[in-house]
Amino acid sequence: MLKLMICGLLAATSVSASAQDAAAVAPAQASRTMPANTLLVVTPAEEISSKKIDVGSKVKFVTIGDITEQGAVVIPRGSMVSGDITFKTGKAIGGKSGKFEVAFRTVQVRGTEYALTGVHRQEGKGNTAAALLGSILVSGRSAVMKPGDEGRAFTAAPIPY
Repeated sequence: MLKLMICGLLAATSVSASAQDAAAVAPAQASRTMPANTLLVVTPAEEISSKKIDVGSKVKFVTIGDITEQGAVVIPRGSMVSGDITFKTGKAIGGKSGKFEVAFRTVQVRGTEYALTGVHRQEGKGNTAAALLGSILVSGRSAVMKPGDEGRAFTAAPIPY
């Protein structure tokens, strides 16, 4: 009986020691975070034109390069970024160009979405000559953003890695 009690006491002590060892290691393995307001350079996944979108339309972008923090890739190149069209005007007579604004909402990183901030405004090229002449027969151009064109978004909160 005494032998069983001693074995039980030794087993409890070794479990307790293992738990203490694990607790001592845990702080060294604590998660790091990339700070809020980190810049992401993004490009549209497909062409966006003021002719084809409306306020409230959802648009997709991808990150252009890896976003790193302390040598670690936190947001890999090609990560999906979502945005909404928050403002739009069409081209108009007198040389006025079309315009739209995209508000960036989220970035998807390894299956988790993280909030973004930032707005990109795209304007079409106006027809300056028509505007100077006051012509009502000539209109401006639609605003177009193509893959390869750049926009800027920012992380809204720290992202763990």
